[in-house]
Amino acid sequence: MKNANKTVLVTGASRGIGRAVAIEFAKCGYNVVINCAHDREALTKLHDEIALTGAECIECFGNVGDEQAVSEIFSSISEEFGRLDVLVNNAGISYIGLFQQMEPKEWEKVMSTNLTGIYNTCRNAIPLMLKDGKGKIINISSVWGNTGASCEVAYSASKGAVNALTRALAKELAPSNIQVNALACGAIDTDMNAFLDEDEKNALLEEIPAGRMGEPSEVAAMVLLLAGAPAYLTGQVIAFDGGWQ
Repeated sequence: MKNANKTVLVTGASRGIGRAVAIEFAKCGYNVVINCAHDREALTKLHDEIALTGAECIECFGNVGDEQAVSEIFSSISEEFGRLDVLVNNAGISYIGLFQQMEPKEWEKVMSTNLTGIYNTCRNAIPLMLKDGKGKIINISSVWGNTGASCEVAYSASKGAVNALTRALAKELAPSNIQVNALACGAIDTDMNAFLDEDEKNALLEEIPAGRMGEPSEVAAMVLLLAGAPAYLTGQVIAFDGGWQ
């Protein structure tokens, strides 16, 4: 429990990668703040699971794309813990389909969650980290932010923007001892890839040198490493894809 005085916020924590990340930090003794926008029941279930580890946990329901909702999340953090050591921006959604058939409201929804959400959380987190003289911001990105994916143009564009934001913000915050890095994930075995049928999944696995999808627990382990990495590691977009891209 050596990290008992440290606090982490994990967005999009009700399932998949976010859930695994929250549990990993709890096991390491962090105070854990969990957030999601759609499944309050799953968030409460995660809260109860984290409580069994002995870690302190608060759940904050709300859409990170909503500035007011994020402001309320950080009010809770300030009141409950008074500090934020690690911000894990994991909340994300995708749209699969032809670009020309995508409605403006669908484009805006992807951008609001995947990009504006990170703007909102970082903008609120930075003052707390500046007050403490240190901090870690870890953005969960995607290999599609580097290479682009057919029929996932909005998602690819949003993750490419996250990568650029990561590099730029890292330069801005480095003098303040706040590190910003991103983890560009490949195919991870989560609900986001559940749309693949058996043939599509097998074809995908044939392209991945590791021969399998990654596990959410593996992403969580990598996020924890980034949270404890030396301060000289900043501004990096690290591929985590089994050698795929």
